[in-house]
Amino acid sequence: MSRTAHLGVPFFDAQHRAFAAELDQWAQHAVDDVEDGDAGHADVGATCVRWVRTLGAAGCLRHCVPASFGGAHEVLQSRDLVIARETLARHSGLADFAFTMQGLGSGPISLAGTDELKRRYLPRVAEGAAVAAFALTEAEAGSDVAAMSTAARAEGGDYVIDGEKTFISNGGIADFYVVFARTGEAPGARGISAFVVEAGTPGFDVAERIEVVAPHPLARLRFDSCRIPASRLIGAPGEGFKIAMRTLDIFRAGVAAAALGFARRALDEALVRAKSRKMFGQTLGDFQLTQAALADMALEIDAAALLTYRAAWLRDVEGVATTREAAMAKIAATEGAQRVIDRAVQMFGGLGVRVGSVVEQLYREIRPLRIYEGATEVQKLIIGRDLLKERN
Repeated sequence: MSRTAHLGVPFFDAQHRAFAAELDQWAQHAVDDVEDGDAGHADVGATCVRWVRTLGAAGCLRHCVPASFGGAHEVLQSRDLVIARETLARHSGLADFAFTMQGLGSGPISLAGTDELKRRYLPRVAEGAAVAAFALTEAEAGSDVAAMSTAARAEGGDYVIDGEKTFISNGGIADFYVVFARTGEAPGARGISAFVVEAGTPGFDVAERIEVVAPHPLARLRFDSCRIPASRLIGAPGEGFKIAMRTLDIFRAGVAAAALGFARRALDEALVRAKSRKMFGQTLGDFQLTQAALADMALEIDAAALLTYRAAWLRDVEGVATTREAAMAKIAATEGAQRVIDRAVQMFGGLGVRVGSVVEQLYREIRPLRIYEGATEVQKLIIGRDLLKERN
């Protein structure tokens, strides 16, 4: 069976299927060229930058920006993003990470930036010439964005930013950061604005590199009287929260897709193990318990895939808000992938927890996906509130 046969469902057309097949074939060779067998452990930042350059050179990053500024489509296409993330994640967690951060980090500019900001940053994102970052999270403002304390005050023709951000993807390697800060137009989330801050700006520095279970470049950022031109404001003052949520709505289904990619790779590995591992005079796959486990894994993947593809299709074709659908997809795919990968590790026994094995890497890669871009518990609140609102 083709590795992209699962895209035969009506949510996709021939163009999407061709894109998936081409990307899958390309990624098989690119992983060895970029990671050189190291999976990014030695210098995760440098490996991530190599992925950005390589993805840009291959034209993959054109799917992260609008056509007017070097992109593949005039409007960002959720189905393309889902296909890219699922395919890349199946081959490399860092490849997926590099791809999605180019889109997430530049998404607010694509959605609400001035033409000047779009011309300055988006073509370089598409080419892989500039690394982007999305700086929203703070120590006391993760799921509760309204608790943000980083502040920006207008001063002459500039804004001056003070505060800290943490767990920022691409922190320390990005060329520019979309930073969200409180400007005080209204209480809570309505008083937040978005800005572009370039690396090397006086008053802005990387306070700490953060290591997590999966090797990704993360950092804590510090802003100390960091002065930027008012022209770096994205959208109107006080619109930052709305811009952040619109951006996350586009890319949240992509988190589900990445989880699918990890889960599909785990199932691939488990099937090979089941057919090759000899024990008690037969193969591991001859045991009914193994067959049942494989069935459960396939069921988890297919169910989550349909939810993920539905969310992307609704946004692209129906043009409707998919906050609830994307939340459902993210829960089903990330929680399901955790169970799929755990079963794969179990099938490998001691080899499954050996550092560097494929399923061990997948085990570490999947865990953060249940937290970032909205933890599972927050997604459940989103779904529940939306259901109640619909009944009013």
